[in-house]
Amino acid sequence: MKIARFKHKNRHHIGTVDEKAQTITTITEPKTIQQLIRQNPTTPKTVEKGAILKLNRVQLLAPIAHPTKIICLGLNYYDHAREQNAPIPNEPIIFIKPHTTVTGPKQPILKPKRVKQLDYEAELAVVIGKKAKNIALSEARNHIFGYTILNDVSARDVQFKDKQWTRGKSFDTFAPIGPYIATADQIKNPNNLKIKTWVNQELRQDSSTKNMVFKPHEIVHYLSKVMTLEPTDIISTGTPAGVGFAMKPEPKFLEHGDTVTVEIEVIGRLENCVVEV
Repeated sequence: MKIARFKHKNRHHIGTVDEKAQTITTITEPKTIQQLIRQNPTTPKTVEKGAILKLNRVQLLAPIAHPTKIICLGLNYYDHAREQNAPIPNEPIIFIKPHTTVTGPKQPILKPKRVKQLDYEAELAVVIGKKAKNIALSEARNHIFGYTILNDVSARDVQFKDKQWTRGKSFDTFAPIGPYIATADQIKNPNNLKIKTWVNQELRQDSSTKNMVFKPHEIVHYLSKVMTLEPTDIISTGTPAGVGFAMKPEPKFLEHGDTVTVEIEVIGRLENCVVEV
């Protein structure tokens, strides 16, 4: 099942998506994604459905507008570590983005004029469905509601100046999310999904989640030993090779007017434009 949050006739709704028919069926109860996840920590079973709408008649929104936490991983792909000659980490490297970074499909990524080195990072994101601490590795799958796409947008000039990552990754709109949440039962193997990024028409990232250092279930297990995980937490699992700052012979950063498209197998395509402000 694919779950979306959307706007229709100036009202916000959630619904289930049928991509083949290009329709979305409104979920009338529960009414919010937070309620849906809390009542159905894994695959939704208890929902009431309403009107069926054409996808092209609604505005898709970020599936979760106010996640309780956005936890991100750095250097979690072997190919990404290789492209910058970085050592493979022994434990997950984590940082947190504020919820004010969240934006939705087709919404602009706002590039402050003072940011000169804006970059993209295609990432598979885990949506937590159940509150827990110290989750056993064997139980991690039972705490995952589903998966979505997150673009971990980064101001590299700020990030590298600070020598830590929070400020450079925390500007408003620096976490496009969507277009849907694919529930955990749809993702048979999160460890082998194709992941790609285009900037305009140029393919920049072309990899697979099989290149992850730490797999999603391992990440959930590890993070739960550090902090309590809660429903609607988003865990962004790192990016593969092909980011702008590591391109050869010279970096390629995002500019005003660029369109960034991230695609992850099964989940869908997340598209955003860059607007300088």
